[in-house]
Amino acid sequence: MTDTKFGKGCHLHLIDGSAFIFRAYHALPPLTRKSDGVPIGAVAGFCNMLFRYIEDNAGPDAPTHAAVIFDKGSHTFRNDLYPLYKANREEMPEDLRPQMPLTREATRAFNIACKELEGFEADDIIATLACQARDAGGRVTIISSDKDLMQLVGDGVEMLDAMKNRRIGVDGVVEKFGVKPDRVVDVQALAGDSVDNVPGAPGIGIKTAALLINEYGDLDALLERAEEIKQPKRRQTLIDHADQIRLSRQLVQLDCETPLDFTLDDLEVLEPDPEVLMPFLAEMEFRTLTKRIADQIGVEAPEIKAPTAPESVGEAPAVDVPFDTEKYECVRDMDALNAWIAKINERGYVAVDTETTGLNEMTADLVGISLSVVAGEACYIPLAHRKGEADDLFGSDAREEGQIPLDDAIAALKPVLQDPAVLKIGQNMKYDAKIFARYDVNVAPIDDTMLISYVQHAGLHGHGMDTLSERYLGHTPIPIKPLLGSGKSARTFDLVPIAEATAYAAEDADITLRLWEALKPELHREKVTTVYETLERPLVPVLAKMEMDGVKVDRQTLSRMSSAFAQKMAGLEAEIHELAGETFNVGSPSQVGEILFDKMGLEGGQRGKNGKYSTPADVLEDLATTHDLPGRILDWRQLSKLKSTYTDALQEHINADTGRVHTSYSIAGASTGRLASTDPNLQNIPVRTEEGRRIREAFVAEEGNVLVSLDYSQIELRILAHIADIPELKQAFADGLDIHAMTASEMFDVPLEEMTPDIRRRAKAINFGVIYGISGFGLARNLRIPRSEAQGFIDRYFERFPGIRTYMDATKAFAKEHGHVQTLFGRRIHTPEINARGPKAGFAQRAAINAPIQGTAADIIRRAMIRMPDAIAGLSAKMLLQVHDELLFEVAEGEVDKTIAAARAVMENAADPAVKLDVALVVDAGQGANWAAAH
Repeated sequence: MTDTKFGKGCHLHLIDGSAFIFRAYHALPPLTRKSDGVPIGAVAGFCNMLFRYIEDNAGPDAPTHAAVIFDKGSHTFRNDLYPLYKANREEMPEDLRPQMPLTREATRAFNIACKELEGFEADDIIATLACQARDAGGRVTIISSDKDLMQLVGDGVEMLDAMKNRRIGVDGVVEKFGVKPDRVVDVQALAGDSVDNVPGAPGIGIKTAALLINEYGDLDALLERAEEIKQPKRRQTLIDHADQIRLSRQLVQLDCETPLDFTLDDLEVLEPDPEVLMPFLAEMEFRTLTKRIADQIGVEAPEIKAPTAPESVGEAPAVDVPFDTEKYECVRDMDALNAWIAKINERGYVAVDTETTGLNEMTADLVGISLSVVAGEACYIPLAHRKGEADDLFGSDAREEGQIPLDDAIAALKPVLQDPAVLKIGQNMKYDAKIFARYDVNVAPIDDTMLISYVQHAGLHGHGMDTLSERYLGHTPIPIKPLLGSGKSARTFDLVPIAEATAYAAEDADITLRLWEALKPELHREKVTTVYETLERPLVPVLAKMEMDGVKVDRQTLSRMSSAFAQKMAGLEAEIHELAGETFNVGSPSQVGEILFDKMGLEGGQRGKNGKYSTPADVLEDLATTHDLPGRILDWRQLSKLKSTYTDALQEHINADTGRVHTSYSIAGASTGRLASTDPNLQNIPVRTEEGRRIREAFVAEEGNVLVSLDYSQIELRILAHIADIPELKQAFADGLDIHAMTASEMFDVPLEEMTPDIRRRAKAINFGVIYGISGFGLARNLRIPRSEAQGFIDRYFERFPGIRTYMDATKAFAKEHGHVQTLFGRRIHTPEINARGPKAGFAQRAAINAPIQGTAADIIRRAMIRMPDAIAGLSAKMLLQVHDELLFEVAEGEVDKTIAAARAVMENAADPAVKLDVALVVDAGQGANWAAAH
């Protein structure tokens, strides 16, 4: 090695440049430089990551040397050894290709060494530098999650997975590969790598490879002694493919002797040069990032004349004001509050956020309110902060000094919060609206930055404030956890000192305002304004009222069910022990595995990383076709889940004041627009089993009322018939036929009058399975029939209804070209994995095919819910729950018929006038004293 000053006490960071680039690329929506249209999304994310890296590594353990290592070209010495090496790799996305050289420029602009070498992979350069640094007595941290680099770990070399903020040492390598780092190459040579097209030994995976290497010591010894292996198939594989395995070792072995044209001394950490960095950032038109970095390094930011793409990371249009919590105001008297109210009225809009003692809107108390009307200007109004000592956090009710009485503040704010001329902006506004509603304040009109992001970027990323702030403002918000603590030292927000609360809460309002300014104008450009205005924003008050009304649940009924389930579980447990021939913990997956696979010798057992068996439901379902014991275990598990998740847990969710259960609906959870019920989840109560259906008996009406259920009949099949233009399905729906029986008749050539329940059941499974892109394997499992027979059903289905295949192919093609699919109402569902290969591809394609159907159904019921309050305004009826295609109401006994008529009219015409469906929507109605009787 060349003489170098690098030695003991030095610490080298080696950054996997490709990992940074692809992480940045896939994390962001597409964006371009306004002045010339050059794609810059990955560059923007890459620069943010580099700057964050510099900020995070400025402490006492800062590196003395660092470099970002890149791949140069796609052909390396490994392709000369094996021309098919990496032949399966996807082509680089077209909009990423021109950004690659810009990421090199960015690295140099930050004054970080940027290295690549023709004919060698970045991993080889990293390996060579790591070995040189280790030999010189220094420490090495490789910033990457690439499993190939785990060969290098140990003796002063560690890895850091920046995505998970997880350091990987020798133990982490053993956890991943089952061997220590010096034997990783041997395991990789046996297991191969489908991503890099390394052949390995057919049929041998990581676990088996590790077992073999640990038994025989190393790969050479294993291959020399292959004849000794007892398992015939494994023995023959190693004998027949020995040369291929040795070639694979050459392909996966990192080259620690890469001929470098630089030394470790050339990688010394240097401060960024503002005269280089600032012009580069300005050239990229990163407005806010340029300002933020300039402030950090103490220079003046250059003027950026070109407008910046609003969706760019760190780029909020017309918002160049840096975040400064010192400038936020704490409002402690009425004069100051009135001054803010005057600002709001003058501005015509305000970002508002509440701080409370908890996350449950029905029980949490209001602690304070934050407001912002101009970026960089925000305030916090403390209302109910208490004094608390460290040793007695929850024992003091003493009120902190300098707070406006809560009732006075609410009285002053109520007119402006309810003023139709003032727009109230929030992030997840449903929460704040429910908090204010408990103080008799009806917040309206509203805008919600979470939903504005959701309609533009569903399927691309999350829509929480922290995510959006980092992505679109380039700013990491103050975290809540240090304020509230954890474990025994945890405290509620009312015990946070007011000064700390002001910085945190006011910043939330400031961020929300800036996000609104950045994202709201994009609704029109992205052509999703109608989706937001008709399907998202008006749903917020509807859901808020539903959640606050809640549904009555009979505690005694639940308690009786819990007891009955416990008794039945005990009986099943006894039967299970008898079948097994011994007692064991039925609730322990590992013990179940030992009984099934070790004692009884059933096939299909797989041990996890901890060496214990995993026995998921799909494994037990397969085994249940050959033995009674797995089936009984499944029955026991089902009862156990019903008891713990519903009959026991629902009792804890009954509100002490209302006697009702108040679920919360997540609007922006599923990319398709389906609502998700949480805390508790009332949408997943099983209905396919008698025990599951019985749980709905505990959901009851108040005295003098009944529950009314209205449910769309086969709405997704009707939408499929319209979208895919299937004449046979359209006609069947028009004739009012049993669609599953009709399908069975078409598929199996069975007259309707001769239809049997079994044939109809099979047709039903195919009808719904095809919508979800079910495979022959999946259908075989559902129907418990041979896979070839199941695949034959699917093939015949497509022959009978060719329009479905045409729809599927067209939808996949559209998704691949545009990166998204759409519902009939214009909801855009992004498909970022649609061009992936391997297992991800199949999942992404199935999701893309189903999304327009499921999403359109979700849009229809949203439209119905939004119109429902006006339709039932003259009645006592309350809309209580939404469960996928069903709406549940509580209705006075004398108003049932009127309610059903009004609600049915709304639901069956919910698509009009936006979309004229070829197939009529049909709604089934039922009523009863409880939910089970009504459904």
